[in-house]
Amino acid sequence: MALDIVRIGGACAFYGDSSVAPRQLIDAGVDYLILDYLAEATMSQLGAMKKHRADLGYAADFTEWVWKDNLAALRETGTRIVTNAGGVNPRACVERMQALAQEAGLDFRIAFVEGDDLSGRVDDIAHSREMFTDGPFPPLDRISTANAYLGASPIARALALGADVVITGRCVDSALTLGILMHEFEWSASDYDKLAQGSLAGHVIECGAQGSGGLFTDWELVPDWANIGYPIVECAADGSFVVTKPDNSGGLVSEAVVAEQILYEVGDPQAYMLPDVVCDFADVKVEAVGDQRVRVTGAKGYPPTGNYKVCVTWADGWRSLGFMPVVGRDAARKAQRQAEAVLERVETMLRERNMGPFRASRIELLGTESSYGAHARALSTREVVYKLAVEHDDRAAFKPFLREFDSPTTSMSAGTTGWFGGRAEVKPVMRVFSTVISRGAVAVSIQCGTAQESWVAENPESLFTPSAIVRPAAPPAPAEPSGAITEVPLVELAWARSGDKGDAFNIGVIAREEAYLPWIGAALTPAAMLDWFDHEFEGAANPAVKRYEVPGLNAINLHFLDALGGGQFASLRLDPLAKGKAQQLLDMPVRIPESLLPAGR
Repeated sequence: MALDIVRIGGACAFYGDSSVAPRQLIDAGVDYLILDYLAEATMSQLGAMKKHRADLGYAADFTEWVWKDNLAALRETGTRIVTNAGGVNPRACVERMQALAQEAGLDFRIAFVEGDDLSGRVDDIAHSREMFTDGPFPPLDRISTANAYLGASPIARALALGADVVITGRCVDSALTLGILMHEFEWSASDYDKLAQGSLAGHVIECGAQGSGGLFTDWELVPDWANIGYPIVECAADGSFVVTKPDNSGGLVSEAVVAEQILYEVGDPQAYMLPDVVCDFADVKVEAVGDQRVRVTGAKGYPPTGNYKVCVTWADGWRSLGFMPVVGRDAARKAQRQAEAVLERVETMLRERNMGPFRASRIELLGTESSYGAHARALSTREVVYKLAVEHDDRAAFKPFLREFDSPTTSMSAGTTGWFGGRAEVKPVMRVFSTVISRGAVAVSIQCGTAQESWVAENPESLFTPSAIVRPAAPPAPAEPSGAITEVPLVELAWARSGDKGDAFNIGVIAREEAYLPWIGAALTPAAMLDWFDHEFEGAANPAVKRYEVPGLNAINLHFLDALGGGQFASLRLDPLAKGKAQQLLDMPVRIPESLLPAGR
């Protein structure tokens, strides 16, 4: 029987998330669980696993914890699952799931989606350029994985075939939710506004507890982190949805929390491109409709493009990161000198072996605000952990680095404690190359029990055209007040959240009061952002900041390009996932009339 309201729980944000969420959400009575495991860097890890063993390459956290531990509850409640835990080997994932279910004496109808894996077809895309930098395709012999981002239609079809569980490989994260809604409400492929709303619902819960209080700016308002509730979306056939969480759980669902998550990892909020729809979030509204309940409306949809995005991961040399605490007076100066001495010694050894210097190195002193660049405050700290990170083309070059890194514990600074985490490791530098492939060049297949289907997606009658977007005006310039002007840190005026995409990051900034927005807008210009984050653009070939207006949320979205030192598995920096960038920005001083601020703040 068709459901009037579909309740979907976001039970996993990444490979490594808490295992408590699935049972919490099952007990809360959701109709579906979605679990997202596949960050870009995770694909390269899973690809390496599959090359090592042909029966691996999927998210074992899902099969061995989530699935195995909740089999009886899933059967008893009838809760269905949609997840991309299949990674680069959905078929093997399903085989393991079936074996575990059989051991428990239970039977499930499990479907899996294939077609995203292009690793055997890299010649077909080797002529393409990188979609963000226009760089050349990486060397073919260094490719680890190549996957197209599929959409929601295969998931909807698998559910229509009666699947209790749908396992996918690489698809866009929000498609896990959209596929459910397309199936339950029988939305057509041209119901673009509904598809945009359904995609937004998926976007809000795909990162797990980030949609229910995790990473919130006002963290002190979020109770009971140990028992944080994972988010639930209650979705209606018209596309509107309410965000909530299980009763008697920690966390927080508020307008500000949901607004922060809406802008998380978004570039252009009016051209959020997905395989099924191009979303425009400029006029999205969030409205509290009860305790821990926020209604979301207003997403607009456009036809999709004729392409799938493709993520290629490839190996580009080796890196190692070592950590060493130093305790005592002048700890920072001691740590800096010590790290420099270790680096000097090892590079001398490399020259003696005719191996060439490290192609990159980076010293950061954790505890001295090293990630803040010129905005770091002078601290006379007596505890520092220095991080020394190095890169080289030859893995053999790390033998002297690993051997010498711990030697200062008896030969250099007093107070050098040694690192409890053990010796540093050598890992590959993995880069991401993003491009596109025509959707007509990708055959998608589904298997559900004995039923098998395969097809090539057709383009809609009309494709997305950027000219269809109507850009809102920037906030009006603030009028000069008659009273006093003061400066306050941005955090007093706004909430903010940051996230990464490859070598770029965004910061969504939401005004706490509508009256603050003109003053925030006057301060957060692209030029001001380039200056404030100058340290993040070190070594960047094409540094840039783009700003987008999001009036429905009283917000501004800032997109920083070429700003992460290569991204997650390529960067030597402390924060390659950009989790702390919003925190840096929230300390920026902003001019504002005293009359607009709360009395006695």
